[in-house]
Amino acid sequence: LSTLLPARFYREGDDRLYTIYQSMVLFFFENYTGVQVIIYGDLPKNKENVIYLSNHQCTVDWIIADMLAIRQNALGHVRYVLKDGLKWLPLYGWYFSQHGGVYVKRSAKFNEKEMREKLRAQMKAETPMYLVIFPEGTRYNPEIPKVIADSQSFAEKEGLAILKHVLTPRVKATHVAIDTMKDYLDAVYDVTVAYEGTVDHKGQRKLAPSMTEFLCKECPRVHIFIDRIELKDIPEEQMYMRRWLHERFEIKDKLLIEFYDAKDSKRRNKFPGKSVHSKLSLKKTLPSLLFLGGLTASMLLTESGRKLYVKTWIYGTLIGCLWVSIKP
Repeated sequence: LSTLLPARFYREGDDRLYTIYQSMVLFFFENYTGVQVIIYGDLPKNKENVIYLSNHQCTVDWIIADMLAIRQNALGHVRYVLKDGLKWLPLYGWYFSQHGGVYVKRSAKFNEKEMREKLRAQMKAETPMYLVIFPEGTRYNPEIPKVIADSQSFAEKEGLAILKHVLTPRVKATHVAIDTMKDYLDAVYDVTVAYEGTVDHKGQRKLAPSMTEFLCKECPRVHIFIDRIELKDIPEEQMYMRRWLHERFEIKDKLLIEFYDAKDSKRRNKFPGKSVHSKLSLKKTLPSLLFLGGLTASMLLTESGRKLYVKTWIYGTLIGCLWVSIKP
């Protein structure tokens, strides 16, 4: 249903369908799995137009943004900057484009003009903005040491601090987003995420949990450190913003070193400072679960409904791929 609606629908306020769907997802992530969400730092209670910058280590990172947004009643505001290849995902690639997602290519193929135009269209329509960016550009994966080594070599070559638990951030998408929307945004959220249970018996960091592992209750706690940054404290020129962004990732790295490697075992598996165990109320997620679950079940229980379901995936995917290839 979401893919059939015009892009204008998503730019005129909360995306109700996104809110319903993601509320159902969060029901499973937080209520079914029993995972504890531990929040540190400053998460405002009120909705804001923000850019959300986070370290990236697994597919669950996308859901973490929703976990924070729903606590601010801003779940329908979440939009993502995504790598270009994801636009070919069946149905979802089209949907995220309609929803206000921005697809970007890496390095020399990055299209700054295209990204600015999409963001300006969102601002012109007064779209609420909770724009999620992962500046590392790819996941931090301890099982692929070459990516980590290349990232560290690049930092050394550029005279930047070498980072252990995060990759060297790329500044282009962050700079374009902040520069384009600087008069539209309320703040930037600098978010650091750590998952418990991701260190082996030798004390070495393991791969962060996949969505499947997360739903199989293999992650007892998620720790989220939030630093709310005023726009006036961020340099405007790309050269200086690049240095600022790297300094923010140095802070992340220190937090994660404390979390994973602290010599005092009592200080491990937590960030410094005060924390809150933030439990999500069932009333924010259960209605969506019942609504979508009932709708899907009623469709799949009839032969005509099953045919419609299959045709939606087939034709929706074909139309969606054609759409995003013509109008990114």
